[in-house]
Amino acid sequence: MTTIADQSWFQAPNLRRVLTLLNSDGAETRIVGGAVRNSLMGLAIGDIDLATTLLPEKVAQRAADAEIKCVPTGMAHGTVTLVVDGEPFEVTTLRRDVETDGRHAEVAFGADWQEDAERRDLTINALYAKEDGEVVDLVGGLADIESRTIRFIGEADQRIAEDYLRVLRFFRFFAYYGSGRPDAAGLKACARARDQLKSLSAERVWSELKKLLYARDPGRALLWMRQSGVLTEILPESEKWGIDAIPGLIATEQALGWSPDALLRLAAITPKDGERMASLASRLRLSNAEALALQQFAQTPKPQDTVTDVAFDRDLYRFGKEGMIAVIRLALASARTRSQDGDAKAMAQTARLSTLLKRAEGFVRPVMPVKGADILAAGIPAGPKVGDILARLEESWIASNFTLDRERLLARLAEAAPR
Repeated sequence: MTTIADQSWFQAPNLRRVLTLLNSDGAETRIVGGAVRNSLMGLAIGDIDLATTLLPEKVAQRAADAEIKCVPTGMAHGTVTLVVDGEPFEVTTLRRDVETDGRHAEVAFGADWQEDAERRDLTINALYAKEDGEVVDLVGGLADIESRTIRFIGEADQRIAEDYLRVLRFFRFFAYYGSGRPDAAGLKACARARDQLKSLSAERVWSELKKLLYARDPGRALLWMRQSGVLTEILPESEKWGIDAIPGLIATEQALGWSPDALLRLAAITPKDGERMASLASRLRLSNAEALALQQFAQTPKPQDTVTDVAFDRDLYRFGKEGMIAVIRLALASARTRSQDGDAKAMAQTARLSTLLKRAEGFVRPVMPVKGADILAAGIPAGPKVGDILARLEESWIASNFTLDRERLLARLAEAAPR
């Protein structure tokens, strides 16, 4: 018997309280999904989700009787969230699919654990743990965890047709938990269904792709997405650009201790072109902050090997620190990769780029001492001329390596003001 009873998270008081509450009077509630999977794989436990034979109204009633906060997060789909001492537990009634269209599913509540398991997507996500810690495997998930195989439950084509987002989930879970080659049946089914990805909302596609790009090493998943045509379907900008930069970037991240950065990895597999970046951001409905980050990257030039510190600081001011850091990191990853083949020029570039990266990371953007209000106060009428004068003063200030103070800048302004 496989059990997780001896694991500390499973014995935590808040979880024990919820399990005791929902496993009385003939009802049964089990932990399901990610917490069980990660526990068996020796990975950190995130959210703890529960599946129950109780209807959502009954779960809410029991919570109220026990003075536990209950949030009706998705009552129509059988889900409520119980909050114990600030810790949330999502509780969902056992379900079966009545009708699906590839984007949404109409479900009915049930009490059949086998039926509930078979409606889930991947075998490693359909493991249950009983109140006593015994792990229940109804779909072969334990063997797939042992071999690190990402496999759809039942017929892959059918699982995908229920929700086409499962194409991307297949590759995302492969990036995090898979080993070797992807399951052949799943890979072929994903390739067959790639045209259906256009039926999904952009928000769902980007959310799933972003999670994949945050994996410690998404390289193999991206490779198989490219081979199957899935990557081109959701990211056509990558078709001719390719993913060759990813292995070197991942190796550099791990060697230098950089945290995984989904946007940097996205930039590595798309052309460095402002127009295409803007189109990509619009199509995938990126947040304003994400879209801005991609634009800053696209507009920031790679620094020359011979750039002086003074000139580099000017570029940091003009183009922005974050965009420059992204540009340098990708350039550094490329140089480190080439230097491993004995390329002497790449070795020198690696050293210089490392120095520039450190300088960029420590850069504090200076504040222009003169504002638009100062231009108006000097008697310049409101209008385009104010902006023109301010821009010229700023260029003078930058050219002085930011040494011109407010007094000297105002003196120059006085020369331009009407008499």
